[in-house]
Amino acid sequence: MTRNDPTRLLHSRRALAALLMVGAMSVAFTTIATAGEPVAPAPASAAVAVAPMSPEALLEHQSRHPDHLFVLDVRTPQEYAEGHVPGAVNVPHDQLASRLAEVPKDKDVVLYCKSGRRAGIAADVLAANGYMRLSHLEGDMPAWIEKGRPVEKP
Repeated sequence: MTRNDPTRLLHSRRALAALLMVGAMSVAFTTIATAGEPVAPAPASAAVAVAPMSPEALLEHQSRHPDHLFVLDVRTPQEYAEGHVPGAVNVPHDQLASRLAEVPKDKDVVLYCKSGRRAGIAADVLAANGYMRLSHLEGDMPAWIEKGRPVEKP
C-alpha cells in the first residue's frame, strides 16, 4: 500500500473514530466511578448514515423528483464513458475532495461505483465536508446493468 492509498486512509479514519469513542466512554465511566454521580452520555459519533437505495427507488425518484436528486458516479472517466446511470455526473472518488463545489449540498446525493468500495470512500469524504443527504445505489453499476436498467453513454 502507498502512503496515500484511499483504503488505508479509510481504515485510519475509522480506527481514529473508534479510538475517540473508546476514550470518551473511558472518561465517562471514570467520572461515574470517582464522583458517584451519573454523567451525561457521550455524544454520538458525527458519522452520517448512508442509506441504501435500490435501482427501482432511484428510477422512481428520478421520475418524480429529478430536481431533488444528484446522482454521483465516482468511477474513472473511462468506466463512466463505457456507460452510466442516466443523468449521473462523474467525479472520480480520488478527485472528489478537490471538486466538492460540483456536488450540491441541497440535494439528495446517490453514489455508486463498480463494487461499492469507491462509493464508500466518496461518502466518507462528503460526510466529512458537511453533506448529510447521502445514499448508495444497491449493487452499484453491475446490478443496474443486470436488472436491464437504462444506460447512458456520452
